Amino acid sequence: MRALTNRATRTAALVGAAGLLLTACGADGTAPSASASPSATAAAPGSAASQAPAPGPFNDADVMFAQMMIPHHEQALEMAELADGRAEDAGVKKLVAAIERAQDPEIRTMRAWLEGWGRPESADHGSGHGSGHGSGHGMAGMMSEQDMKDLAAARGEEFDRAFAELMIAHHEGAVAMAKDERRNGVNPTARKLAEDVVRTQSAEVAELRRILGRL
Repeated sequence: MRALTNRATRTAALVGAAGLLLTACGADGTAPSASASPSATAAAPGSAASQAPAPGPFNDADVMFAQMMIPHHEQALEMAELADGRAEDAGVKKLVAAIERAQDPEIRTMRAWLEGWGRPESADHGSGHGSGHGSGHGMAGMMSEQDMKDLAAARGEEFDRAFAELMIAHHEGAVAMAKDERRNGVNPTARKLAEDVVRTQSAEVAELRRILGRL
């Protein structure tokens, strides 16, 4: 009788241990999921946080760079649109295509940054009168409404010359803003775009100067 009692006790103990093991592994015998751990709240690779348009820290300089470069790019696109039916020089037409190809996607990119950062697209960076966008402090190179009207009225070589002169000033303003971002910004993605602006628009300024030299 005592042997039976001891056997029953051992059996109960084994059943209890098996139940604890199943509880630890889950009903299907697999290991517990990471979500069960209180420490598994940090963003993992591939998470929404790591897929943000401009991941990492950002500061006021990054925000201002995007807020000001968006209208700056928009005006460059307005100037490029005027070339249709007005530009005559092949070099001007080629640069117009390059500006449209580069700056429209960059506008969408910077809008995504601001949305991801929870910041508005526009901010008061000074009053001015640059083609409806403002041209206050930090908005160097923005054209006035009269500049845009004069450009729209030009045709042929007159347009090509005016476009080159105005776009040189416009690009130089963008390069100055981008250099400010490189000095003062902290977001790696924003600083990379600023680097791209400095490189590409400086090269386009050099090409525009060569065009002016032959017109």
